[in-house]
Amino acid sequence: MNSLFDYNSAITRRQFFRKNGTGLGVAALSSLLGGGSSAFGAGMATGMPHIAPKARRAIYISLIGAPSQIDLFDYKPELKKRFKEDLKDYLAKEGQRLTGMTSGQAAFPLAPSIFKFAQHGQAGTWISELLPWTAKMVDDLCLVRSMHTEAINHEPANQLIYTGSMQSGKASIGSWLSYGLGTMNEDLPTFVVLHATHSSPYSNVQAISSRLWGSGFLPGRHAGVALRSKGDPVLYLQDAPGISRDLRRKMLDGLNAMNQRSYEAVGDPEIQTRIQQYEMAFRMQASVPELADLSGEPDHVHELYGPESKIGGTFASSALMARRLLERGTRFVQIFHRGWDQHGNLPRDLTSQCKDVDQGVYGLIQDLKQRGMLDDTLVIFGGEFGRTVYCQGNLTESDYGRDHHPRCFSLWMAGGGIKGGQVYGETDEMCYNITRDPVHIRDLHATILHLLGISHERLTYKAQGLDNRLTGVDPARVVKEIFA
Repeated sequence: MNSLFDYNSAITRRQFFRKNGTGLGVAALSSLLGGGSSAFGAGMATGMPHIAPKARRAIYISLIGAPSQIDLFDYKPELKKRFKEDLKDYLAKEGQRLTGMTSGQAAFPLAPSIFKFAQHGQAGTWISELLPWTAKMVDDLCLVRSMHTEAINHEPANQLIYTGSMQSGKASIGSWLSYGLGTMNEDLPTFVVLHATHSSPYSNVQAISSRLWGSGFLPGRHAGVALRSKGDPVLYLQDAPGISRDLRRKMLDGLNAMNQRSYEAVGDPEIQTRIQQYEMAFRMQASVPELADLSGEPDHVHELYGPESKIGGTFASSALMARRLLERGTRFVQIFHRGWDQHGNLPRDLTSQCKDVDQGVYGLIQDLKQRGMLDDTLVIFGGEFGRTVYCQGNLTESDYGRDHHPRCFSLWMAGGGIKGGQVYGETDEMCYNITRDPVHIRDLHATILHLLGISHERLTYKAQGLDNRLTGVDPARVVKEIFA
């Protein structure tokens, strides 16, 4: 008696419905609905979109480490008069949570920004001198100055803003979009991750994990696929020497047949994910080399993104790669750019970080605009929390650092149904608390989903007995005031 065989052969009620949910009935219905719906039985949501989408795809530019809103987007000129004022009593009154990096300081001297600001665009939006290219396109952007979060340290803050929860094991925002909306190109992943290099050798570079682009409890096929900037774009994608394309196809057919028998015996949906991943990898062997070759882009495009667009791995080349991915049908691209954690030497390091991204992101927005893609492409640009108005460490007239500040920070959005040339939300004279139109992380998620045609309350996935959703169980609102 083979007990393992008997166990694998004993179909459970859950396995029966799971298997039949991807069987002939679903295949027949999919054929009636058309090719775009053919994969939903393998782990995609049905009944999508819930509402008329304003965007078909999105790019999230994630500035890991949290850029200083006071030095970039939230102009507070009156603070210059209060240079070095000790905020210790003020912080005690406000009940400020302190990190371990500043909790032992005897004083908390106020550090106004040393950078010049100027008004730009038709609305006269204040932008720092560190972002001259961004200043040129403020009429395309909606600057949100009233973001806030509960997290005060990087790892939980990044998990919250990119997966909706400070707890590990949740699905990332890109995975939710893949699950909800599916693919627009069978030859490329629905969700792609790019890691851009930073130029400053001094920056405090926060480590990040694949949890930020993982699928969590969703089927594994919805996880982000990270493309490398050096060597093969995807590891193990190329065939071994001596393996022809036809032989690879025969090997894959045999492997898929064995996996299918295992699925029929066990009913584990991850086996189907494995089959789909093998097939995707086979198709990507043809599509990815052409995608990753930026040499065919005309000179005027490289000039738009800046000279670094010709150097693999830079932010500029990653931004150009993001446009190429979206153009070919990738649904969601996330660019991670690390090094924004300026606890000291902020003037030096923040200047370097801004040079990395400023022209590249300008080129991306203008390129999308020129190609008629910006109207249905949502672009988000920001970090995981803000920086303190007080200095961490020693303060001089030319040098300072800032600690973490979750009560207010800034990000911007563009395209995909967003009204450009506006500023949403306000903070107080200390850039410490929000005074008007607060936007929580959950509100941001609800808004992103809404723009892509998804109701954040209706897109759910049952795992561990719970109907999980990106925005969780706490209230979240769609920020419709920023819509075009």
